[in-house]
Amino acid sequence: MNTKMIEANGHNITMIHAESILLNDEQSALDMIMSISFETGSNRIALNKEAISEEFFKLSTRLAGNILQKFINYHIKFAIIGDFSSYTSKSLKDFIYESNKGNSIFFVSSEQEAVVKLSAAK
Repeated sequence: MNTKMIEANGHNITMIHAESILLNDEQSALDMIMSISFETGSNRIALNKEAISEEFFKLSTRLAGNILQKFINYHIKFAIIGDFSSYTSKSLKDFIYESNKGNSIFFVSSEQEAVVKLSAAK
């Protein structure tokens, strides 16, 4: 796991890139939130899509909703970085679209876009 801090618009953003799965259930989300918050003081996290279980992207499992609710409950702004074009589920595409209209959860294509979204989020 590679972690770096970026300061943008007065906010500290923790960028995480991992080769293995870091988020596969609610407990792993809580562990990440607590570790990052404690170690960095940051409440803005970006994570590469490959570090998230594929089950997350199957909305019928409810994993995405359960995990993302943890980020919202703990007031963590969260961006997932990756290419989502391979997913054909209309409900997932709608979910991504609606999330991106909000102020807490973002699905973005690049690290730069993650910084822009997370640093502008209120």
